[in-house]
Amino acid sequence: MRRLIWILVILSILWCAWWALFGFGLKTGLETWFQDRRDTGWQAEYSRLELNGFPGRVRADLTDVALADPSAGLAITLPTFSISAPTYWPGDVTIDLPNAPIQVATPQQKSEVDVQGGKADLRLHPGTALELEQLSLATSQWAISTKTGVLYGADDMTLSMVQSQSDPNKYAFVARAAGFSPGDIPRSKLRIPASWPVTFDKLELDGNITFSRPWDLDAIEDTRPQPRTIQLKLAEAAWADLRVFFAADLRVDADGVPTGTVNIQAENWQTMLDLAQDAGLVNPTMRQQAEKGLSQLARFSGDPNALDVQLNFKAGFMAVGIIPIGPAPRLVLR
Repeated sequence: MRRLIWILVILSILWCAWWALFGFGLKTGLETWFQDRRDTGWQAEYSRLELNGFPGRVRADLTDVALADPSAGLAITLPTFSISAPTYWPGDVTIDLPNAPIQVATPQQKSEVDVQGGKADLRLHPGTALELEQLSLATSQWAISTKTGVLYGADDMTLSMVQSQSDPNKYAFVARAAGFSPGDIPRSKLRIPASWPVTFDKLELDGNITFSRPWDLDAIEDTRPQPRTIQLKLAEAAWADLRVFFAADLRVDADGVPTGTVNIQAENWQTMLDLAQDAGLVNPTMRQQAEKGLSQLARFSGDPNALDVQLNFKAGFMAVGIIPIGPAPRLVLR
């Protein structure tokens, strides 16, 4: 019995020593990362960093976090921020977002992100690069707003990003937002009728993206991995009488120029034109021209109320069939 007690005492001491060592490493790593960002011209500040979670987890709780990347024009301010991992394995990281507004500033506008129960679980590959194997993000109710009103919100959101075992540059993406709702600002700009539902019936995405390299620590500190192939199995949005489906098979070169196809199916497309005209996005003349062309395309699909269109991307241009419609967008992550 005495021997068992001594074994438990020694194991407890070793566990405490390991927790302290792990905690010291996490704290030092965060302090070094913030300092490195400042050395490269970022604003990277926090008012307090505390270690908690003993004995099962090592958790670093930061207060008043401010990050700003001048080259990207992006700034984020968080009242609190927590990063933790199980004591037995530092590669399974959990990030807890604050249940208080997060301030986000871009060159276009300043906005406020209010997330309830926001949590991200990351599974990282062993090594100094901290290569991402899996990301799972889940939230309860969330909303994005500006000083003039709410932009978007939803009852919840789930997002997963899983690295392929056969190709480390390839990731499978699945995203869903239940109860997604455009706020007062977009409804007003688009002149959405008051009779329309507040929330979407469905908003989902499922696909695979192969990047130029795996996502790792350098993706935050240096340059972002760039998409090289995009295989969109299905993206679906349903709102009132409107329902839109997307599928894509694209290859993207080093300059971000896509080649391939995007398939679009839209039900009740005439209502979409009504909304575009009411919002002032198209004038009556353009609307008549668009309706004439889309009516012809709809007849090919066999249903005058539904569109089934394939966009072709080649040599930097987009076309419907053989009819060019303009330059292709550059797909570059900044």
